[in-house]
Amino acid sequence: MEYVTRIVIIGGGPGGYEAALVAAQLGAEVTVVDCDGLGGASVLTDCVPSKTLIATAEVMTTFDSSYEELGIIVADDTPPVEQAARVVGVDLGKVNRRVKRLALAQSHDITASVTRAGGRVLRGRGRLEPIQAPDGSRRVVVRAADGTEETLVADAVLVATGAHPREIPDALPDGERILNWTQVYDLDELPEELIVVGSGVTGAEFAGAYQALGSKVTLVSSRDRVLPGEDPDAAAVLEDVFRRRGMNVMARSRALSAKVVPASTEGRVGDRVEVTLADGRVITGTHCLMAVGSIPNTEGIGLEEAGVRLKESGHVWTDRVSRTSAPGVYAAGDCTGVLALASVAAMQGRIAMYHFLGDAVAPLNLKSVSANVFTDPEIATVGYTQADVDSGKIDARVVKLPLLRNPRAKMQGIRDGFVKMFCRPGTGIVVGGVVVAPRASELIHPISIAVDNSLTVEQIANAFTVYPSLSGSLAEVARQLHTRKTQREA
Repeated sequence: MEYVTRIVIIGGGPGGYEAALVAAQLGAEVTVVDCDGLGGASVLTDCVPSKTLIATAEVMTTFDSSYEELGIIVADDTPPVEQAARVVGVDLGKVNRRVKRLALAQSHDITASVTRAGGRVLRGRGRLEPIQAPDGSRRVVVRAADGTEETLVADAVLVATGAHPREIPDALPDGERILNWTQVYDLDELPEELIVVGSGVTGAEFAGAYQALGSKVTLVSSRDRVLPGEDPDAAAVLEDVFRRRGMNVMARSRALSAKVVPASTEGRVGDRVEVTLADGRVITGTHCLMAVGSIPNTEGIGLEEAGVRLKESGHVWTDRVSRTSAPGVYAAGDCTGVLALASVAAMQGRIAMYHFLGDAVAPLNLKSVSANVFTDPEIATVGYTQADVDSGKIDARVVKLPLLRNPRAKMQGIRDGFVKMFCRPGTGIVVGGVVVAPRASELIHPISIAVDNSLTVEQIANAFTVYPSLSGSLAEVARQLHTRKTQREA
């Protein structure tokens, strides 16, 4: 009788379900232990819901910012004096119902894919047993919602438990007025005045989306600018757009607490939220969204007892093939703290299975990862960054080309954004890029291919692009880098 390798995966997010598909394809017996539904936070409360909400906001922004310039006329009964008034609104309850429906549908599709591939999905919470058996196998105890337990034996275990929103003790979400990013989809009405605490990717995306939907937004940033971890030129463009559209961006303003003030206070009609800043200032709004980072889901599942090394932050330490410090235990996704992207989690999970099951595998290379901030305009990046160049980490030439010069951008009324590319001096090999534009997530792919395959600016410059197109700016940047290289070496 042929032996079948047993794989147990704790967590059904991108790292977990992608690993399950690979393991099943390679002939392993796979069980995915999950308590919320396959897809994890990425599908149920994070990427899929937020990008669905943002898709609606994007339509609103596109219409509001360009309908007059493009000559579009909206027929209504607005008096001439009020022609500048908003003519498009949104039903947030309907939007959120669609958001939840799509998220659940995607989760069901993923479950069907894993089951169809031969995997087993077990609902419950998994805990790794501390002792490794003499034959090298591991045991995972699964506790179901009704309290019953089942013990699974595994030749390898993949921990893909994700993360949850970090909370400030004096600003705990109540799900009604003070919210984290998993709770916003329960709102039936658009927040009139929304305070967003945190200017990282999550905070910036929600701030931009709700502003586009019609909320009056205040963005509280403890740093000098929004998106402190992104390209500084890109962050500057986005912050300028935010302010120009009416957002109140408060830099160097750390929030200490948030509390709900009842409607009866001072004769107010409705409840308010007061956010107190470190310098003593108090700002108020109808709602507050806390976007202050995340905490890995690594407590209480037996990791340290089983020999799995955790970082001070609580994240699981892994090497580039997703191994932890415990034999037979791998980890993937947000619980590792490597890079909080669904694509990275999925790759970590796939790499873990390829490695354990003896298939060809390349270690994780973060310099080939493309990422996107789904604001308007979007910010897409890949490879080495401006900070890497400025710090001397890599020697590279840089050219930035504003989209304002692009003919297709002019036709579409696009004023904000640019394309930036980094290449090595001498060889001209492309090592990174930044795109700030509508649908930058689509435009970054050619640069990603160039980075991943060590293509040169000459090769990009010589490839045909459609005229007119936004992608034409990618070729133009490459031509400028190639020209400068030629001039210097002549």
